[in-house]
Amino acid sequence: MKDFKKYYLLPATPAELYMALTNPITIQLWTGEVAEMSTEPGSEFSMWEESIVGKNIEFEENKKIVQQWYFDGQPEESVVTIKLHPDKHGTSVELKHTNIPDEDFDDIIEGWDNNYFGNLADFFAEV
Repeated sequence: MKDFKKYYLLPATPAELYMALTNPITIQLWTGEVAEMSTEPGSEFSMWEESIVGKNIEFEENKKIVQQWYFDGQPEESVVTIKLHPDKHGTSVELKHTNIPDEDFDDIIEGWDNNYFGNLADFFAEV
């Protein structure tokens, strides 16, 4: 199991990013796929045709999102924490993803960089 932590700078306000990460309609705009998402703790979510599935744990509006991501047969919970910090250029996003299975680590990191935050950066650059 591995952990990953990285900061991303995105050209949007924390409120805009929070909506993009928690509103299923907005998620569909930047992913191109139907998503299931709710800000209700304990609710389950899915994105990218169920490539990413899990449970929502905690929300702090415009500031923080905590989710458990499911991996088949994983003994320990994989937890994603996204913190949104205002920055003069938009938002500094602090990502921490714990307990990533070794065999999935490289794909997960590439997904964070390219598909997740890469798509969000492109989406807000075009808005």
